[in-house]
Amino acid sequence: MIHIVGHTAVDHISRVHHLPKANQSTHITDRQVFFGGGAANIAAGIAVLGEAVTLHSCVGDDFAGSDYEQWMDNLGIHRQFFEVPGTHTPTAFMFTDEAGSQMTFFEWGASKAFAMAEAPALPLVHMATADPDFNCRVAEKSEFVSFDPGQDVFWYTKEQLKSIISNTDILFANQHEVQQMCTTLGVTREVLTKQVTMAIFTMSGDGSTLYIGGREYFIPVVPVTLSDPTGAGDAYRAGFLSAYVRGYTPLSCCRIGTVTASYVVEHVGCQTHLPTWTQMLERYRANFGTPESLPVKV
Repeated sequence: MIHIVGHTAVDHISRVHHLPKANQSTHITDRQVFFGGGAANIAAGIAVLGEAVTLHSCVGDDFAGSDYEQWMDNLGIHRQFFEVPGTHTPTAFMFTDEAGSQMTFFEWGASKAFAMAEAPALPLVHMATADPDFNCRVAEKSEFVSFDPGQDVFWYTKEQLKSIISNTDILFANQHEVQQMCTTLGVTREVLTKQVTMAIFTMSGDGSTLYIGGREYFIPVVPVTLSDPTGAGDAYRAGFLSAYVRGYTPLSCCRIGTVTASYVVEHVGCQTHLPTWTQMLERYRANFGTPESLPVKV
């Protein structure tokens, strides 16, 4: 069982000609509403790939009986939810320009309850965007920890980052989040990667890099027709974690994450075009050959 901690949200995804500067405006050329939230996206990706997953999240009293609840039921996602009366389920407003750059405004809503919630002790947990202190407490109590600060990286203090990274086995981040973590901690990228067993840094359309055992490995993207980049990182993590619990090598896990992400970016919406394991393998073999498994311990 993979446990995912973090936001469940409703995404309002808009396309704009350009991202405006302060006190300026721009035209919205398209707007759609989708199921989202970083943790929920990862949980959905894992469920479609065929792995058992439990989502630990906060929702408002607008969630029960909603289409989103029915969607999660259909996917078979186990849930440990903090239901917060009188609040909205978190809502994200995302704007993507013609160059693919993105800006997000996030209404925490029910997720404010994370700050006072009791942190669970979990055997294998991935912590996505959530309250920094809550994530620190989960990391301290859990056995195996995967951590992704996401766009909430700016809310982490130096002490919180030091605490959570000291308890992290796998660190995920994009290039912007890596830069911010290094700035907050006052360390170099090289030092940061040595503080965890394994680090995976994604670089949007420029691929990703795996850091493990003092070595680094570059993973290229799978070429597809880009529709919208929203949710690519979440899909990458879903693919990686699903492959990891199946016993694949870290490099193969990264490639599986890359392939999983390639499906998501072909359509608008973080959960609208998630691949099954069979679909993922077909595209994997066409781009990388056969994924490698770790030797079975006797």
